[in-house]
Amino acid sequence: MYARKRVKVLVVDDSLLFREAVARGLSNDRGIEVVGTASNPFEARDLIIELEPDVLTLDIEMPRMNGIEFLEKLMPQYPMPVVVVSALSDKVFEALNAGAVDFVTKPTGVNGLDGFINELIVKVKISSVAKVSHHKNDYRNNVLNTNTNIIKKDVIIAIGASTGGTEAIADIISALPIEMPGIVIVQHMPPVFTKMYAERLNASCKMEVKEAETGDEIISGRVLIAPGDKHLKINKKGNSYIVECFNGDKVNGHKPSVDVLFNSVAEKVGRSAIGIILTGMGYDGAKGLLNMKQKGAITIGQDEKSCVVYGMPKVAYDIGAVLKQVSLKNIPQAIYSIINKR
Repeated sequence: MYARKRVKVLVVDDSLLFREAVARGLSNDRGIEVVGTASNPFEARDLIIELEPDVLTLDIEMPRMNGIEFLEKLMPQYPMPVVVVSALSDKVFEALNAGAVDFVTKPTGVNGLDGFINELIVKVKISSVAKVSHHKNDYRNNVLNTNTNIIKKDVIIAIGASTGGTEAIADIISALPIEMPGIVIVQHMPPVFTKMYAERLNASCKMEVKEAETGDEIISGRVLIAPGDKHLKINKKGNSYIVECFNGDKVNGHKPSVDVLFNSVAEKVGRSAIGIILTGMGYDGAKGLLNMKQKGAITIGQDEKSCVVYGMPKVAYDIGAVLKQVSLKNIPQAIYSIINKR
C-alpha cells in the first residue's frame, strides 16, 4: 500500500548533525527523496511552499517555535503528513493531537541511529498515503447521553488500531460513559509510551484507563491498554475475565499484536464480545476479527472516509470479518446500541 513514486521528504531539525544524519539515512532508501532540510519552522514554512514535499519530518524541541506550535499553525492552512521526532516525552501526544500522523523516538546514542532510521523510513512511507485533509473536529464525538437506558455489563469490548489510532481511540473512549463494559485495547506503540498514553486518557475520560498488567480484571468502567513491548490476551478466572501480558515473537510484525488479543477474545469470550478494528497500515487484527465474528461476536470496522490509513479495516472488511462498517464519530453510538440490543 506504499506509494509507488518516490516520497519527497523535508527534514526539519535544529541540530545540524542530526538533520544531516536523518537526511542521509532517508536518502539511502530508493523509495525516498529528501528534497530539502530546514533548521527551524520559519525556514520550513518557505521550503514547503517552494518544494511541495509529500511528508515532513519534524523535531518537537526547537528554539523560537517548537514543533507543536508549528503544527497548530501549519495543519489548518497547509495540511500534510507529518512524522514528529521526539525524545522520550508525552509531548508526542500533543503533536498527534495537533495533526501529526505518527512519531519516532530520537536515539539516545550513535548505536541507536540505524534502528531509528529504519523505523523512520517505514513511518515516512506509511504517512505518505495517510489522509490528513479533513480537520480533526469533523470526527470528534459527543459524549453519549445514557440517562434513559440501562447498559448491560456482561460484554467485553476489544479494540485494535495502528497509525492514526491514538486520536481515534481517544475520541471513542472520551465519548463513552463510566457505565460501559470493560474495554481492552491494542494500539501499536513503543514501550513506555503506552503508559503515558493510558495516563493521558485517564485524565480526560470518564472511564478508568490504565496500562494493562497481568492479573488485571476486565470490569465495567475500566479500559486496559496493552503495554508497548508485550502481547495481551484474555483468560477466564471463575466468573471473571483477566488479562495476561507476556513476551513473545512479533506477530504480523507487531508486539503487541491485535490478532493475539482478538483471537483470545474469540476463544474465551465468544458471542459476548464486540470487536472493533480502527485506522492503521497492514493487516494485523483482520484474521483475529474474523475469528471473533465466527464465534458470534459483533464486529465493527472503521470506514474509509474517517480513517487516517484505511489498511487494517480494509483487509478485515475484504475477508468478511466486519459486520458493521461505521464512521469514527458514530462508533460510540454503535457500541452503545449493540450492547442494549443483546
